[in-house]
Amino acid sequence: MSKFRLDGKTALVTGGSKGIGFGVATSLAEAGAHLSLVARNHNDLEHARSQIKELSPDTIVHVYPFDMTQIDSITDLFSQISKDMNGIDVLVNNAGGTRRGPAESISTDDWQFVMTLNVTSVFVLSQAFAQDRIHRKLGGKIINVASVLSEVVREDNAPYAASKGAIRQLTKSLAIDWAKYKINVNGIGPGYITTELTQPLWQDEDFSRQILQKTPLARWGTPTDIGSVAVFLATDASDFMTGQIVYAEGGLISRF
Repeated sequence: MSKFRLDGKTALVTGGSKGIGFGVATSLAEAGAHLSLVARNHNDLEHARSQIKELSPDTIVHVYPFDMTQIDSITDLFSQISKDMNGIDVLVNNAGGTRRGPAESISTDDWQFVMTLNVTSVFVLSQAFAQDRIHRKLGGKIINVASVLSEVVREDNAPYAASKGAIRQLTKSLAIDWAKYKINVNGIGPGYITTELTQPLWQDEDFSRQILQKTPLARWGTPTDIGSVAVFLATDASDFMTGQIVYAEGGLISRF
């Protein structure tokens, strides 16, 4: 169905070289979108580009090595990307990170790092995107990658949980402010996903067994599970939806 296609559209994915971001990027490309990928490591970006081109040879893929904690440079980055792509239709705020430890021991530097990367960069990039779309008198789609920890928490992860709770509320706030410009703002809350970053967890038999027991669908998610949701939120199929977080977590947070 054409409502679920992105032919001729352009999408920017932060943290797009690996894991969930790569899964999202691949899914958007398969739906017809051209891509701009942002991540810190140039080699990882080039590898991601080559993989996407193998799957979708007609997809245009631009890559931008950039550290999303460099807040003062984000607006210039977006301006360059928008110029290169002749505008961006879909923004996926996926880049993120954490610093783990007991709350009483977390340093203010670690707290600030997580908030800068997971929240401030999302706001600044979203603002640049919105300003550009408003100037062009065009709508658009913003997809923020939240987490199950936007709703529930685990021990020793206060900065990350707080940042993802903030993303839930930021998503709602931006959705309300920018609805009049036909900019839809939604989020995805992944559960436990098999990525390079989570490899120590899913390879830990005891931990993995606990997750499977707690998850009604009894499996770990994959990056393409998240990518499929992103395609829906990026396309015309979700035009009457804004301010929502779609939890793709196998039923984990529904079980008491």
